[in-house]
Amino acid sequence: MPRRSSPPSGRARGSIEPRPKGRLRVTVYAGIDPVTGKRYYLREDIAAGPRAWREAEDTKSLLLAEVAAKRTPRTNATIDQLLERYLDQFSGSPTTLDLYRTHIRNHITPVLGHLRVGQLDAEILDSFYGELLRCRAHCKGRRRVDHITEDAHECGERCRPHQCKPLAPTTVRHIHFILSGAYKKAVRWRWLAVSPMAQAEPPPAPTPKPRPPTAAEAARIVTESWRDPDWGAYIWTSMTVGARRGEMCGIHVSAVDLEPGREMLWLQKAIRREPGAGWTEAGLKTHQERRIALDQETVAVLRAQLQRCRARAAALGLELRPDAYLFSSSPDGSTFWTPDSVSQRYDRMVTRLGIDTTIHKLRHYTATELIAAGVDPRTVAGRLGHSGGGTTTLKAYSAWVSEADQRAAKGLGAGMPSRPVEMDDMEQVRSDPRYPYQRVAAAVARDVDEGHLAAGDPAPAAPTLVERHGVSLATAKRSLVLLTEWGTLVRHNGGPLVVAEQRREPTPVRPAVEPPSSPSPAPPQADARLLTLSLRHRGQDIATFSTMADPTNAIALHKILAGAVRRTGGDDQAIGDYEMDVQLAGGAEPLLTFVTSPWTE
Repeated sequence: MPRRSSPPSGRARGSIEPRPKGRLRVTVYAGIDPVTGKRYYLREDIAAGPRAWREAEDTKSLLLAEVAAKRTPRTNATIDQLLERYLDQFSGSPTTLDLYRTHIRNHITPVLGHLRVGQLDAEILDSFYGELLRCRAHCKGRRRVDHITEDAHECGERCRPHQCKPLAPTTVRHIHFILSGAYKKAVRWRWLAVSPMAQAEPPPAPTPKPRPPTAAEAARIVTESWRDPDWGAYIWTSMTVGARRGEMCGIHVSAVDLEPGREMLWLQKAIRREPGAGWTEAGLKTHQERRIALDQETVAVLRAQLQRCRARAAALGLELRPDAYLFSSSPDGSTFWTPDSVSQRYDRMVTRLGIDTTIHKLRHYTATELIAAGVDPRTVAGRLGHSGGGTTTLKAYSAWVSEADQRAAKGLGAGMPSRPVEMDDMEQVRSDPRYPYQRVAAAVARDVDEGHLAAGDPAPAAPTLVERHGVSLATAKRSLVLLTEWGTLVRHNGGPLVVAEQRREPTPVRPAVEPPSSPSPAPPQADARLLTLSLRHRGQDIATFSTMADPTNAIALHKILAGAVRRTGGDDQAIGDYEMDVQLAGGAEPLLTFVTSPWTE
């Protein structure tokens, strides 16, 4: 039998303890556990063998080096214990905290909660994320039944065989953020030296696909909402201000300033649901109040809303206090509309209209219209309450804008050179022949066009073409066939080839371009300015939009009006029933009211 090596003499840090069946256990003191307050030891077992003591010494040296470099975890705490400590110090909103606890309870604790903090690595995380994207119930491929309740019951039709449903990639990313925040704290507390989250690969963020209502859909939504003036004022203000639904529900009467020169809306509070407290008034999402300038139409809408609120309160002998809510079901404005009820009412309305949209997309509509009007992204981000200098606004909220895209296309087209006249195959060959038989045929066709050969004259014989153009007899015959295909030559009742009667205009030999008198795309108007245009049909407001145009150019205004009529679902043949207020962007009063007729040129 091989002789087992003996332990080296002398005192060393740490210990190596013999275990049954020749195994050895290496133990190294690593400090005080910050969670339990007890002494924390690193232990590792070595298999029996002739080199067991040497391997144990190497392992002990390695563990001592890790302890000295503080690369080893200082705790036996589990991931559940880490998350509990992390959430105890969480400084976010109660709603976010409640969401985090739900994700931890449903997904992290059942799979990872029992692991020690130092056991988590990139391989485990990738496997964890893959399992969540496969099945949100963590079935691990086992057959099971999804019961209607966890209590004792008799299974019926509602207890069905389990079908795997993946967790949304966005939710998996939220779980990744929870673990990342907890491990960042763990590194800061020196529970471990390096966070494994840096090597994890959560699902990529979904590509933003904003789909705001079109101009025609927005007009229908506003028209339908105005059946109830309060509801119409809410929808109109949401579209022009771009506030979140909770921010709109939390507007107080004192937050509306309609004094001339100071027209603005001061967003200070928002209505949101707090865990255990229900709907309540709280700070804004970004914890930063916003003052939003108002256009004249919105000023008129809000002034009428305030008048209705005061009239309802006065009818019951009540006073509308400054802290009353602007949108309220109580005569004195003491209660607020809840965001969920607003969403449900909006969903019912757009369903009746056959429009697939949500109330949040009104913010998309606001961002899109402002960017299309030429407003810089930082200003748009400030109105919407975004941080990051407009990055979020451009990435997630501004949709493709047809009017802006059309202006870009016109600007590009104005700088392009005149394009050649499109020609068919015959004209292309006659203007630029490439082969000898084509050159011969083009020469004969030119003689016909110039009158050297009249209709009914005998066609040139093939030997004549050979002598005149220096080509072979086969080439000359092929050119006559081509002239026949063009209709330049014709054979009547099996007789000889003669010149046919020509019914087209002569074709120039060189490539033709449009004559100088042909109108080229008009260059951008020198006096074009950013205009705000309001469309009305028989006195009823239809849409408000912005574009670049010359307010003194009647033809340009006519084209804009006709396009707006078509976009809002109208008939441009009845354009005489429409009128359009023309106003400088940011101006107080319209410059003019433009009317036209179907025959305006």
